[in-house]
Amino acid sequence: MLEKSGTEKKISKERFRRESPQIRTELVRLQDRLKTAGFPVVILISGSEGAGKGETINLLMEWLDARGVEVQSFWRSTDEEEDRPRFWRYWRVFPSDGRIGIFFGSWYTHPIIGRVFHDIGKRTFRGELERIAKFEKMLAQDGVLLLKFWLHLSKKAQKKRLLKLEEDPETRWRVSKTDWRFFKKYDRFRKISEKALAHTHRPHAPWIVINAEDDEYRHLTVAQTILENLKKRLSAKGGPAPRPDLPVPRPRNILRRLKLDQAMDHDAYKLELADLQGRLGRLTRKLSGTRRSLILAFEGNDAAGKGGAIHRVVRAIDTRLFRVIPVAAPTDEEKAHPYLWRFWRHLPLSGRVTVFDRSWYGRVLVERIEGFCSKPDWERAYSEINEFESQLTGHGIILIKFWLSISKDEQLRRFKERREVSRKNYKITDEDWRNRDKWDAYEAAACDMFERTHSPAAPWILVESNNKLYARVKVLRAVVERLEEEL
Repeated sequence: MLEKSGTEKKISKERFRRESPQIRTELVRLQDRLKTAGFPVVILISGSEGAGKGETINLLMEWLDARGVEVQSFWRSTDEEEDRPRFWRYWRVFPSDGRIGIFFGSWYTHPIIGRVFHDIGKRTFRGELERIAKFEKMLAQDGVLLLKFWLHLSKKAQKKRLLKLEEDPETRWRVSKTDWRFFKKYDRFRKISEKALAHTHRPHAPWIVINAEDDEYRHLTVAQTILENLKKRLSAKGGPAPRPDLPVPRPRNILRRLKLDQAMDHDAYKLELADLQGRLGRLTRKLSGTRRSLILAFEGNDAAGKGGAIHRVVRAIDTRLFRVIPVAAPTDEEKAHPYLWRFWRHLPLSGRVTVFDRSWYGRVLVERIEGFCSKPDWERAYSEINEFESQLTGHGIILIKFWLSISKDEQLRRFKERREVSRKNYKITDEDWRNRDKWDAYEAAACDMFERTHSPAAPWILVESNNKLYARVKVLRAVVERLEEEL
C-alpha cells in the first residue's frame, strides 16, 4: 500500500494558489450543511515522522470554520487515561453529530510502536488490529464518516526533512530525540505500518495514503479528499424508519424455569444484610488501594426491585468511592454520539465502583421492542456489547450483571401499590403499563440477551425477586463473593 504512494508527486505553487480558494470555499459550505446532517466526521492524520502532519492540521483549521472543529492530539497517556481501558481516551473526546474531529495520532499509535519495539508480540499485534477493525466498523454503522490519512515519506525524504527542520532555528524545536530514534527503525516502522494498514483497510474505513514529500500536493490532496467524501455523504438519502421487533417466547425459556418465590424472613434478612454489608465495605476499601475497579449493571422487569437492591449495595460503600448512573431515554447530547459513548464516559477510575441502573442492554431490550432503532442496529449490538465488555474485563475491571426477575402477577400487585400509596406514586408511569402489555416480547428478548452476552468474565446473575428481601441478599452475596475471589 505504501509502495503505491512512492512515486514522486508534486504540483506547482501556482496551481495550489489557483485551486485552493475554491476548495476552501466549498469545504466551509459543506461544513455548514453538516451541522444539521445528523452525523459526525472523524479525520485521522497519521504517517511518517516529519511528513507534515502538524502542518496539514494547521491548514485544515485555517480553511474550516474552527467553531465546528475539534483537534485532539494523542501521545503519552495521562494518569486518568491509564486508569481506564485504552479506547476510553478516544471515546471521551469523540465529536458529536454535525461536528468534525481531527485526531493527531489515534488508536493505531500504540500497537504500531509496541510492535516496532517488540513490546508486543505478533499475536497481540494482530489482536489489536482486529479490535480496531471492529471499532471502526461499529463507528461506520453508527453513521460516523471516518477518513484515515497516512502521510508517507521515503527513508531518504524523511531524513532530508528532519535535517532541514533541524537546520532552521525557527523549526529546530520540532525535531526531538524520539524522531531520530524512530528514524533509525524506519524499515521496521514501514514493515509494521504496512501490515497495520493492510489489515484495517476496509470499504467502510479505507486508508488514504498520500505521498507527503511535496507540501502543496499533500495539502491539496487531503483537502480535496475530505471535500469529496463529505459531499458524497451529504447527498446520500437516509434509510426507512425502524419498525418494532416483537420476539416470540421460545420453548426453552430460562426465566420461566426460575423459582421466583424464594423464602426469607425479616430476622434472617437483617442478620445476612449486616454481615454482607460489613464484608462489602471492607472489600471496597481494599479495592480502592488497587488498580482494579468494579462495575455493577442492573436490568430486570419493571418494579422488580432494582432500586432497592442498589440502595443496599451502596449503603455499604464509602460515598467517596462509588457513583450510581441512572440510565433513561438518551439526552440530545447522547443521541448526537455513537450508542456506546454514553456508557464509556462513565467508566470508573481505579479503585472505584460504578453502578448502572439500567445499562447498555437497552438497545437489545426496549429499543428493539419499541422500534427506537432498526433491526440491523440491535442485531449488531450483541457483538458490540461483547467487545465493549471484553475491553472492560481485559483492563482488569470487575463486571457483574444482574437481572432481577418477578412474575407477572407480582408486577401487577406492585404496580397497584405504587398507584395507591402516595409516597410511591412517582415510581409508576404510563410507560410501565405499556411495557407490561409486551411482557412476552420483553421476556423473549431478555432470553436472547442472556444467551448471546453471557461469558465467564462478564456473567449474568439471575435474581429471583418476588421476595425483595431474598433478592437484596442474593445481589449482595454475589458482589461480595466475586470481590473476595478477585481480590
